[in-house]
Amino acid sequence: MSLTPQFGKIVPSQSQELLNSNYLQFDSTAGGAYDAEKTSTFAQQYLPEIYEQEVERYGNRTLSGFLRMVGAEMPMTSDQVIWSEQNRLHIAYDGCTLPGGAPQLTIKVNNVAGTTNVISPRATVVVLDPATGLEEKCLVTDSNTTTGVITVQPYIAANLNAFTATGLKVFVYGSEYAKGGDVTNAIAGANAGTSYVSVEPTFTQFANSPIILKSKYVVSGSDMAQIGWVEVATEDGASGYLWYLKAESETRLRFEDYLEMSMVEAEKATGAAAASANGSEGLFAAINDRGNVQVGFTAAAGLDDFDAILKNLDTQGAIEENMLFLQRQTALDFDDMLASISGGAAGGTAFGLFENSEEMALNLGFSGFRRGSYDFYKTDWKYLNDASTRGAIDGINSIEGVLVPAGTSTVYDQILGTNIRRPFLHVRYRASQADDRRMKSWLTGSAGGAFTSTLDAMEVNFLSERCLVVQAANNFVLFKGV
Repeated sequence: MSLTPQFGKIVPSQSQELLNSNYLQFDSTAGGAYDAEKTSTFAQQYLPEIYEQEVERYGNRTLSGFLRMVGAEMPMTSDQVIWSEQNRLHIAYDGCTLPGGAPQLTIKVNNVAGTTNVISPRATVVVLDPATGLEEKCLVTDSNTTTGVITVQPYIAANLNAFTATGLKVFVYGSEYAKGGDVTNAIAGANAGTSYVSVEPTFTQFANSPIILKSKYVVSGSDMAQIGWVEVATEDGASGYLWYLKAESETRLRFEDYLEMSMVEAEKATGAAAASANGSEGLFAAINDRGNVQVGFTAAAGLDDFDAILKNLDTQGAIEENMLFLQRQTALDFDDMLASISGGAAGGTAFGLFENSEEMALNLGFSGFRRGSYDFYKTDWKYLNDASTRGAIDGINSIEGVLVPAGTSTVYDQILGTNIRRPFLHVRYRASQADDRRMKSWLTGSAGGAFTSTLDAMEVNFLSERCLVVQAANNFVLFKGV
C-alpha cells in the first residue's frame, strides 16, 4: 500500500522500521537524503529530541530535618500545651537600693517588679556594687517582708556609705545564730523584726497553642487523561516515571517543609493579625523572648565573643553538650576561630580533638570542638543558606545560627501516664483515638479514583495541627547579624 500523493520520496512506514524511505534528517534544513522538499523543518518543529530525565539544578531542595535531629514529636489532645519551669534555687536580688541616710545600713531588695523580700533575720548576705567593684558581707538584723527593706551590719566595714545608692546586687550565702537562739524569734529587743521567713518554691509557667496548616494540589480530569511521562528522582526517595502526580509529589514535599518552617518561624499574634489568627511561638520567637541573643559574631572577635557566650551559659543551665546550626559565613567564622586557637599552619599542641594531629586540624571543616567545660557539635543549616528562605537575607537582624542544648527534661506525660524524658525542643501535634492530625492526606473530587463530589478534578489535601515546645530557652543562643 502506498500513499498518494507522496511527499518527495519520504514514505511513512506502517511499523517502526528503519528504512531509507522514512528517514528524517535533524541536523540541517536540507531534509532527508531523498527529500527535495526540506521536510526536516517540519520534523524539527514538531518532533524535537526530549530528555526524559529531569535535571536537578538545585540539588536537594527540601529544608526539613532540623527538628528530627534535635527534637521529638509527641501527641496532645488539647488546644493548648502548658509546661512549668523551675526558678533558681538560691535567694538573690538585682537592682537593690540604699534608701536610708548616713550611716547607710538599710537595703531595699524588692525594687524589681514582681519580687518579694524573703530574706530572714540572721541571714548572712553578700552586697555587691557593680559600679565601684565594692563588696561587703553583712549580717541581716531586721527584715520587713512588706516594704522589702533589710537592716544589715557589715562584718568588716562600719557602714555602706561607700556604695552606690542604686543598682546593687544582694545574695544570701548562709546564716548565723547566737547560742540558744530560735529561728522563730531571731532578734530580740529594740531591733526585733520579722521572724524567720519560710521560702516557698515557685515556678514559671509557659504555654503555646497549635496552628493548623493546610495545602492542596488539584489536577483536572482532562489533564489526567493526557499522560506525559517524566523520569524523576525526588528528595523523598521516590524515583521512576511520573505524570500528573509529579506536581503532587512536590506539593507534598513543600508542605512537609512548611511543617518545620512554621515551627521555626511562628509568632504569636499581637498585631493586626490577632483579629483573625492566634499564631504560635516558634523557635526564633522563643529564644528572642526567653533565651540569649548574640549579635555580630565574626571571625575577628570570634574567641572573645564566644567566651562571653560561655560565661553566660555558666549562669544558666550549664548543659555540657550543645549543637550549633549555622549559616555558611558564621560556620566559617567558627572555623577561623578554632584555627587561630590551634595555632594555624604554624603548628601547636592544642589539637586535642584531632588527636594532636596538625594535618587533621588543618582541615577547617571542624565538626566538633571543646571549649572550657562544654562540647559543641557544628553543622551547616540549609534553611539559613537557601536563597528561597533565610539565605536571601544578609544584614541587620538576619538569623545566622542557633545554639541548641542537647539535654533532656523529665516531665509527666498525661497520654502515657508516667514520667518520661524528652528533649528541650520538641513538637506537639493534635491526635486522639478518633483522629491523628500529625500529617493527614486524602483525596476528593471525581477523578483519579476519588468519587466524593461532582468536581471534574482530583484534589489531594494535606493538613497538620502542631506547635513547638521550647523548654529551658535560657540555654539557647540565637546568632544575629549586625
